[in-house]
Amino acid sequence: MKPVKIAQISATHDHALPTFRTMRRLKDVFEVVGFAESSTVGVAGNPVLKPEADYDQVPRYTVEELLEMPDLEAVAIECEEENATAIAQRFAEKGIAIHLDKPGSQNIESFEKLIATCREKNVPFHQGYMYRYNPSVQHLLQMIKNGELGEIYAVEAHMDCWHPIKKRQWLGKHKGGMMYFLGCHLIDMILQIQGEPEEIIPMNMATGLDGVTAEDYGFAVLKYKNGISFAKTCAAEVDGYLRRQLVVCGSKGTYVIQPWEKSAVKDPKDPDQRYYQVSPSRVALINDDMRSWSTDHSVPLEFEPADRYERMMRSFAEIIRGAENPYSYDYELKVFHAVMKASGYTGE
Repeated sequence: MKPVKIAQISATHDHALPTFRTMRRLKDVFEVVGFAESSTVGVAGNPVLKPEADYDQVPRYTVEELLEMPDLEAVAIECEEENATAIAQRFAEKGIAIHLDKPGSQNIESFEKLIATCREKNVPFHQGYMYRYNPSVQHLLQMIKNGELGEIYAVEAHMDCWHPIKKRQWLGKHKGGMMYFLGCHLIDMILQIQGEPEEIIPMNMATGLDGVTAEDYGFAVLKYKNGISFAKTCAAEVDGYLRRQLVVCGSKGTYVIQPWEKSAVKDPKDPDQRYYQVSPSRVALINDDMRSWSTDHSVPLEFEPADRYERMMRSFAEIIRGAENPYSYDYELKVFHAVMKASGYTGE
């Protein structure tokens, strides 16, 4: 496959640096031609992120210069969320493939316009929901498709962490705070498994810890005809990363991923690479011994360690080169609308 000529825009998103390093490492997949800062970098930027020397290793451009670059094939947009969709729109109008880190700005009309433009111009559109490419998640989805878990009636999704005070207060710039910022991953998972819910009930709030007034505790209930699912995400949970989990309950079995990612080994060719991870999982299928409540009926599942960003970005390149995108324009729009509802956004 011919390497895709790509540039990255901004470094203010949490995924910016690992995405950039991944693209530069995958020389057979990408040719990183440059980097551009968005106009508000350093003003609206993420408070815990700092400029990295990595970006000095490629040519610097303005966004306008990238828009006029004749052989540019794709952009990875890693800027502050409130400007991401507007910047993506400019490249979509030029027919340039877009990797837009999740979830997009909180302007429903602008996101809908972006999707409409990509559809009209047949522009590859790809979002930074890295759990989609997790080996255990892929295995889970295949089991559901095969009917091995039976009728799914509940999904319990957690994505927690511990962030310093400034980061937690920064969440207040977004309606829904933590639900919008990280809960979007969970909403995506639930919709992949169960489809659109009948109702989404947001229950986001501020813990008040350390005087933080932002909604650093996110919780949303998704009601389906046959059960209740929920997404829970907290930025103040000590050791919360290891409690990130996905539990899927069906009539024939239960599938558990916990933690969602666990460090495995570092790539010896890239000592700075931190995202070589494995997902401990297990599945329990119904059997004649179900009445024995004290017995562990689950079976451990083993998967090869996987770099969350490599799988994600390889998929983007494959789509640009003609592979079918498993996440359609319509699906991305449904996820965005659901994230906005879960964040408590009413459009007012």
